[in-house]
Amino acid sequence: MSIYTQINQKGYYGSFGGAYIPEMLYPNVEELRQKYLEIIYEKEFQDEFYQLLRDYVGRPTPLYFAQNLSQKYNTQIYLKREDLNHTGAHKINNTLGQILLAKKLNKQKIIAETGAGQHGVATATVCALMGMECIVYMGEVDIERQKPNVARMKMLGAKVIPAKSGSKTLKDATNEAMRHWINNPTDTHYIIGSVVGPHPYPDMVARFQSVISEEIKKQLLEKIGRENPDYVLACIGGGSNAAGAFYHFLEDKNVKLIGAEAAGLGISSGKSAATLVLGKIGILHGSKTILMQTKDGQVVEPHSISAGLDYPGIGPIHAHLFESKRGEFYAITDDEAMKAGLLLSRIEGIIPAIETAHALAVLEKMTFKKEDVVVINLSGRGDKDLDTYINYGF
Repeated sequence: MSIYTQINQKGYYGSFGGAYIPEMLYPNVEELRQKYLEIIYEKEFQDEFYQLLRDYVGRPTPLYFAQNLSQKYNTQIYLKREDLNHTGAHKINNTLGQILLAKKLNKQKIIAETGAGQHGVATATVCALMGMECIVYMGEVDIERQKPNVARMKMLGAKVIPAKSGSKTLKDATNEAMRHWINNPTDTHYIIGSVVGPHPYPDMVARFQSVISEEIKKQLLEKIGRENPDYVLACIGGGSNAAGAFYHFLEDKNVKLIGAEAAGLGISSGKSAATLVLGKIGILHGSKTILMQTKDGQVVEPHSISAGLDYPGIGPIHAHLFESKRGEFYAITDDEAMKAGLLLSRIEGIIPAIETAHALAVLEKMTFKKEDVVVINLSGRGDKDLDTYINYGF
């Protein structure tokens, strides 16, 4: 069994993962653990999932050769255009898979957490499609800085509930969603938006997002005559877009996997979300992983200009990739990310989400050969971030 693509029966990638949950959540999580693999690999499920990915989401997303960016960095850069998905990001791949699973489990209501709002929008979208009630928890701070996405969720019929505790961001929204689930275990499914949380969520979300790397392999074979790139770059908060982009390359050590975390105002500024630099092993939202915490184990409040990367931990699969040195990770400041986002806008005519801009900023920190094939997962589009870009200044 692969130590990278598979987790063991207890839900661990190496040292990380598991299901550290209160007793009241055990029935919900255990039902999922026992049934998710059997259900999602049924032919009926797979047929419906891929048909909706094609006809509703718009997959496969293009693998675009970024000629101007390639020329600037003297290498061959391809952008996997997840920003062209329905709803504007990779998040729809997972929400679609999970709502089909929820239907099979006879659930009537859906809850979700969201940071930048893209997962909330994607969840509200599939709930509208499937006629299911939807509640989205979102930090009060994120509600203020992501107003367009809040409006979209409400227009799609979702109820958006502000999380008013802690830093009032993604961590706190997740806490509130978990509390709701504990109190409504029988009729409600919790669609977690990233490769975080108790097992089986990290594995389940990674499998739904693995359609990204599945397509990259086919598209590269068609374009350059080989399936594997030399590098795959992706931004990482919890890490679902990265898990999807890395998934089918995890076992090939010749493909270098590069993750970009949010360093906020700087590693030592006290205003950062660079988990792998600043964090240590602990328990967060139901799994053993690496997270930013004080000496006595209290979670340190993260900071990033990007609402989607404003998270104090990281998915256990990425913690394992870091510990095993299979992945290489860079900490990108707010300023570096904003400059990279503006650069792509001006030389390729593509405005990226600020999350994605963190991955683009890694290009300034690495040296590539001219013949290297570099794939960057363009995880979302920048419409939701226009106010932040405007405030930053052109």
